[in-house]
Amino acid sequence: MFIQTEATPNPATLKFLPGKVVMENGTAEFRDEEEAAAGSALASRLFAIPGVTGVYFGYDFITVTKEAQEWQHLKPAILGSIMEHFMSGQPVMAVHTRAEESDQDGEFFEAGDETIVATIKELLESRVRPAVAQDGGDITFKGFRDGTVFLNMKGACSGCPSSTATLKHGVQNLLHHFIPEVQAVEAV
Repeated sequence: MFIQTEATPNPATLKFLPGKVVMENGTAEFRDEEEAAAGSALASRLFAIPGVTGVYFGYDFITVTKEAQEWQHLKPAILGSIMEHFMSGQPVMAVHTRAEESDQDGEFFEAGDETIVATIKELLESRVRPAVAQDGGDITFKGFRDGTVFLNMKGACSGCPSSTATLKHGVQNLLHHFIPEVQAVEAV
């Protein structure tokens, strides 16, 4: 098994491409060991490596976020854990765990804004998310209120130094261009 790695705009996050489907549907993000142990054997293996602080699963990639350690020290252990997991034949996610993408709980917007929200979601799906996935992350809709779009930043996007620029200059300009009612974009 050959696993490729790619740098992301977030220097604390590295993208691993195992050459296999990681998540058939949706995505999953783990921010601590306890959450990982309950949801994914692979995420649990990765959190067992000292210095790993975040794991995110996309369709065909895994992003791993680290603390202060250097990648040259962490990368071999991460590659070994990913390879061991896929060679074992275990599923990536625990059976009882559902993918985050299917979870739309907590979305908020005013009655009457359904058309605007549908357009925002369509633009995010078709133009923003594919580009962000290239960098090992994801952006999903959380809400729309008083001209402001609220988005969840996941994977490499979470905590990325350039995420503010991505939101303000990229996503905000795109949404405002197509939807004049959008005045601002904020991360939640």
